[in-house]
Amino acid sequence: MKGKILVVEDDPSILRGLQLNLGMEGYAVRSAMDGETGLALARSEHPDLLLVDVMLPKLDGLALIRALRSTDPDLPILILSAKGQEADKVAGLDLGADDYVVKPFSLRELLARIAAALRRGRVRGRSAGGEAARHFGKAEVDLVARKLTVEGRPVPLTAREFDLLVFFVAHPGRVYSREQLMQAVWGSRYTGTARTVDNFVARLRAHIGDDAEKPRHLETVRGFGYRFTP
Repeated sequence: MKGKILVVEDDPSILRGLQLNLGMEGYAVRSAMDGETGLALARSEHPDLLLVDVMLPKLDGLALIRALRSTDPDLPILILSAKGQEADKVAGLDLGADDYVVKPFSLRELLARIAAALRRGRVRGRSAGGEAARHFGKAEVDLVARKLTVEGRPVPLTAREFDLLVFFVAHPGRVYSREQLMQAVWGSRYTGTARTVDNFVARLRAHIGDDAEKPRHLETVRGFGYRFTP
């Protein structure tokens, strides 16, 4: 078995097709047709990947992702989205979803996205199994618990904020362009702009107490991108 996938989709025809095709590919498939049931199954059955529609009854897909990320920051999540829901796709990615698939989608593309998300999830798990914590300035980044503390106080981060911080911490002294950071943290399919990276860096600076005018740790390299200095 390749892994267990939870599909949360309220369109019966799409759901049946996903159950059939994912099962034929060797995945164990669990399913739900509303957000509340999907959230309960995700918490009780611990799937390897969540495939979730945006528009769901009882609890929409974005609310499901937000609730799930508060307790399970590492679960690979793929969003199913209609073409006209770009704002929802971007919001879902900012909440910590790994990727999105636009309806109508090809099975071949969907399977490739699922395989890529599962690989990234395994890489995150391996990296967390190495050095448990990184320290810089007054901050400590716990890679296992995915928590940031500053001066001993916990600082809540979204999943995407934490992923960006971990990337910086793992690559000290190197300069990365905004495009490189988007590729590494958001993935090649992300349709946001470089301004997204600027906004997230500004948030991280506020979280770690870095001076926005003269940052010590998250330095702006004018005309190019950013450098992290422990």
